[in-house]
Amino acid sequence: MNRFNRVTAILIQLQSKKIVRAKDIVDRFNVSTRTVYRDIQTLEEAGVPISSDAGIGYSLIDGYHLPPVMFSKEEITAFLTAEKLIEKFTDNSIDSNFKSGMMKIRAILRNSEKELLESIEENIEIVRQKPFLENSGNSIGIQILIESMSERKSLNIRYHTFYSNEIKDRNIEPIGIFFGGNHWHTIAFCELRRDYRDFRLDRILSISKTNDAFKKKHPSIKDYLQKISKEQNLETVIIQVDKSIARYLKEQKYYNGFVDEQEIGDKVQMTFLTSSLNYFAHWYLMFADKAEIVSPDSLKLILREILFNINRKNF
Repeated sequence: MNRFNRVTAILIQLQSKKIVRAKDIVDRFNVSTRTVYRDIQTLEEAGVPISSDAGIGYSLIDGYHLPPVMFSKEEITAFLTAEKLIEKFTDNSIDSNFKSGMMKIRAILRNSEKELLESIEENIEIVRQKPFLENSGNSIGIQILIESMSERKSLNIRYHTFYSNEIKDRNIEPIGIFFGGNHWHTIAFCELRRDYRDFRLDRILSISKTNDAFKKKHPSIKDYLQKISKEQNLETVIIQVDKSIARYLKEQKYYNGFVDEQEIGDKVQMTFLTSSLNYFAHWYLMFADKAEIVSPDSLKLILREILFNINRKNF
């Protein structure tokens, strides 16, 4: 436990009892008596009115307390829903930390609020067809990506590229994470490609921190995505392709704005961002007999017009 968390915990401990002995704090945090004296002094310097009696212990001056935390019923149910979402849609590192935080929130709730949580807990459930990162062997920690961004230290990853079916080691500088297409992604500057790339977390086979600081200043992920969208005036396209030909599309799909894919039965659902529906429709014709358009409907109209013109001119 770092010093800030320990000092905060000592303040909570002082509020929980009339008298708290130095030995109680020593035993709880496994620190020296000298450290306890310094932590108490830190609280006093921060304005916390602490009374100390030699040989007895420490106590807060009567009347001092932190403002009570009050939650509405709507806030409590939102916490519970968020807990279940995080359990199903994040990895073990985030889930564990959130559960720890929720335990602290539950501890300060009034009895009526605790009863509300217990009564509705079994009435909220999040269903996923696939567990998070089920194919990755070890759960790739979202937390390590967040730490990398906050510390501005690059990461080394071993990444399995889908289109070439290759495994490569890369050094990356992540600028953000997002959830899309039923998967977590990180946008990162790739030293190998010397440009920003989208990495899907379930394709990261291993990840580790380095001691190398970021070599350049990066935009926020929000600014980056907005800039890309504005520059290209992109439109989202979703199609489903038979597995039998999906792997043969390879690099072609990247030239047409490929973003993400997921398996659905015997199909592979692919998401694209394209600046030209007309151009995309002509490419789609190459394998249209083995695919179907999910959205948008405007792409279907363009495809229908192309097929009509082909039929009129050739048959």
